[in-house]
Amino acid sequence: MARARRKKPHNPAKAHDRRSRDLPRNAEVAAIEVDDPLGLEPGDKIVTLRSIRNDPLGRLHSHRHIDEAQYQGGRAFQADWEKAERGPRAVDPRREYVDGGEMREPITEGQRKAALRLNRAERELGADGSALVHDVLVQGMTMEQIGQRRGLRGQRWIDYFARRFKECLDRLALMYGFSTEKR
Repeated sequence: MARARRKKPHNPAKAHDRRSRDLPRNAEVAAIEVDDPLGLEPGDKIVTLRSIRNDPLGRLHSHRHIDEAQYQGGRAFQADWEKAERGPRAVDPRREYVDGGEMREPITEGQRKAALRLNRAERELGADGSALVHDVLVQGMTMEQIGQRRGLRGQRWIDYFARRFKECLDRLALMYGFSTEKR
């Protein structure tokens, strides 16, 4: 016969502990430290969980394969891509014409500047580097998927693409001002 469970004594420190203890079955998370939005002192930090399942840049950063400057450079590239992508769309002649339809959104100054930064990044990374950065940061592909897509299989090619991607992140960090030139 099973023993009856005894209640643990009341702990007032855990009275308002609202941390989630359960995660979805296929969750992949990493703990990160962020600024506390409810902190009383400036600079207070809390530990939160970041999903890294569909985020190759976050995965590399959480496993310490890239440093903070490379991470911030990659995030800046992603932010510019999202700004520049939200521009005006082409007219689709198959769609039915409707009176009073939405006006097209004009290109904003932020979108224009983001597109200029993306063009500069493409020039600095070269054709192969910009394709690699686009595959990883925009499409979310892994190094193995990139190798398979290009018809290059094997661990050596995976290592090559990983090294080349880190070089591209170094270049982006330098371009966006998160690092300085090494001498």
